[in-house]
Amino acid sequence: MSITVLNPGLLTTVQDQGRIGYQQFGVSVSGVMDPRSAALANILAGNGQEEAVLECTMLGPQLRFDRANVIAITGGDLGPTLDGQPVPGYTAVAVRAGQVLRFTAPKTGCRAFVAFAGGLDIPQVMGSRSTYLKAKIGGIQGRKLEKGDIIPFRKPAEVLPRMENRRLLPEFVPQSVYTLRVVMGPQDDAFTSAGIGTFLSETYTVTPESDRMGCRLDGPAIAHVDGADIISDGIAFGAIQVPSSGTPIIMLADRQTTGGYTKIGTVITADFRILAQLKAGDKVRFIQVPVDFAQNQLLAQRAALKALSKINL
Repeated sequence: MSITVLNPGLLTTVQDQGRIGYQQFGVSVSGVMDPRSAALANILAGNGQEEAVLECTMLGPQLRFDRANVIAITGGDLGPTLDGQPVPGYTAVAVRAGQVLRFTAPKTGCRAFVAFAGGLDIPQVMGSRSTYLKAKIGGIQGRKLEKGDIIPFRKPAEVLPRMENRRLLPEFVPQSVYTLRVVMGPQDDAFTSAGIGTFLSETYTVTPESDRMGCRLDGPAIAHVDGADIISDGIAFGAIQVPSSGTPIIMLADRQTTGGYTKIGTVITADFRILAQLKAGDKVRFIQVPVDFAQNQLLAQRAALKALSKINL
């Protein structure tokens, strides 16, 4: 009742919706980079939204199924195949024992999320199965997948009710320039009016130094009023730090819990599905939105997921 890792891919980790409530002790939330896509994969696979999935980055893994189960793959299109045949994304797919899931190459985006009906039999650490690589906790011994790993299923299912209806339209659409909506602050007053104008008008490029901790951008420098250093305070997912170099860093799932650089704004949660798919060379621009708009977008997303999870797909 398991899968065997034949090839781990570039970076494949076990992640769920995150390790909530431990930032005060210096423990990162971690979790999936795209909570919405992971939730959709779980809904299609008949799970609760919070169930752990495999997050696959750029070059996905090769997995042999030692027990039949139903899977669903969402997020970016990394070219999944089953015994050499293409696997449709955003669709519940029945996999037989002995079949091998492979990912050929990224076609759109850079992260895919694989959900397994019944969930993965992995112990929780601090209430979560998420892998926090820097602290080496959660997931499979706190690390990325390796060749030979065996990951058991908890309650696999060979088929789910109404399988033919368990499909959705893919959500990620490649763009020449990606637009991220941001709420300004909390230290936007630490930047000159020209600096704010630069941030909201210029286009930035994702650098190869980006990872699960932060999305580093290159582009025109954002001018501070009087330096970039502040007394360390908490950092939210999507917070945009601007160090003394003037180039922004968007903090992501494995971000540190506190930091001492000015934060000019925060990417709204509803746009994490775009943020999670950015890769080196992608172009990004920012537009400002009010707090109530960001809140309403998140509430609408949550309501849609809740409604979807309650219907028999």
